[in-house]
Amino acid sequence: MENSKPVRKHPRLKGYDYSQNGAYFITICVKDRHEMLGRIVGRDAPGAPCVVELSEYGQVIHKEIEDTPLYYSYISIEKFVVMPNHIHMIVLIDGNDGAPRASRPTSAWIPKMICIIKRKTNKIYGFNMWQTSYHDHIIRSEEEYLRIWKYIDENPIRWNEDEYNLKVP
Repeated sequence: MENSKPVRKHPRLKGYDYSQNGAYFITICVKDRHEMLGRIVGRDAPGAPCVVELSEYGQVIHKEIEDTPLYYSYISIEKFVVMPNHIHMIVLIDGNDGAPRASRPTSAWIPKMICIIKRKTNKIYGFNMWQTSYHDHIIRSEEEYLRIWKYIDENPIRWNEDEYNLKVP
């Protein structure tokens, strides 16, 4: 009997020079989409802000993301949100800041950054809490940047319709 595994897609944009600086929309998910990073509060109270109340796991992730630019002068986390079972980020890479850079292409910095965030949190908690891959999207225009910024900003408000919410039919 043949053991068939799903074929992993390679969502890279054909013809795009991944060695250039740019802005990227990144999504990282918790393994099996377990809602362990926090919970959405404020939906039931009229006029109350709808926010993510971070769990201990979520607080550690939040701090790791905030601290990322301290370790990499060429990476800026422009906007992010830690949701109950995933993270969205706008990451800006600019290697022209005069800092010495290794000879790896810009595209390698995003997987490295994500790997470090995952590895640190897994080490703290003693188990692998992350799904293997992540989603990245090259932000190609200011209009798209602003649309993604708004999406991240409003993500907690739209949790009931979120594709990552396992309770959504």
